[in-house]
Amino acid sequence: MHGFVDLHYNIMKTRKSITKRFKITKTGEVLRRAVGQDHLRAKKSGHFVRKTRKLVLITGFMAKKIKKLAR
Repeated sequence: MHGFVDLHYNIMKTRKSITKRFKITKTGEVLRRAVGQDHLRAKKSGHFVRKTRKLVLITGFMAKKIKKLAR
C-alpha cells in the first residue's frame, strides 16, 4: 500500500465538551448560554432572569476557536 494516501489524516476529533456548551448556527454564528442561571436566582431581579433566558452570541477570536474545536 505504498501509493495509498489517507485524506483524513489531519482531521481533528470533535471536542464533546464544546458541542455540549455551544451551538453553531447554520450561518456559522456561535451561541452560548447566558451567565448567572444556575443558582441564587431568588435574589436576582425579574428583568435579569428574563434577559438570561436568551442565548448570547460569541464573536471574534473565541468564536473562531470554538468552531475549529467543534468540527
